[in-house]
Amino acid sequence: MTTSTSAPDLYTIPVRTIHGETTTLAPYKGQVLLIVNVASQCGFTKQYEDLEALYRAHKDRGFVVLGFPCNQFGQQEPGTEEEILAFCQSRYDVTFPMFAKIDVNGENAHPLYRHLTSARRGLLGTAGIKWNFTKFLVDPSGAVVKRYAPTVSPRDIETDVLSLLT
Repeated sequence: MTTSTSAPDLYTIPVRTIHGETTTLAPYKGQVLLIVNVASQCGFTKQYEDLEALYRAHKDRGFVVLGFPCNQFGQQEPGTEEEILAFCQSRYDVTFPMFAKIDVNGENAHPLYRHLTSARRGLLGTAGIKWNFTKFLVDPSGAVVKRYAPTVSPRDIETDVLSLLT
């Protein structure tokens, strides 16, 4: 295993919650993670419903969805963190952890996404995120085990999630 998928790197990367608090992913160490770049005005926005259902179904077994809003694709996440959270809670009753808006590609790509995309390449070996609702599955040790295209429904990921839960 390369250092790009080692647990210490993933769990020590600073992130900011949607409430503005600086933290890391250390509180999620030992859990199965599904990390998703999300957007409120995307053709895939309805996936919030299935992400929330997947989270609620398995959160007591050590599974968590982590949402990272991103405005890099068609300006589909233009709101403030407060507006994003209000939308997610009122429209989809989202209870899984949400984080501050980030860039997932380019010069200003968040270190978490640099880590994820170097650990699991996309179609034809490309690192860049192609669109909102790209998903990364992380095992309890912090290894990035799978990457899913935006078109893959969270319902279709459940078997893979279950295979990692103890």
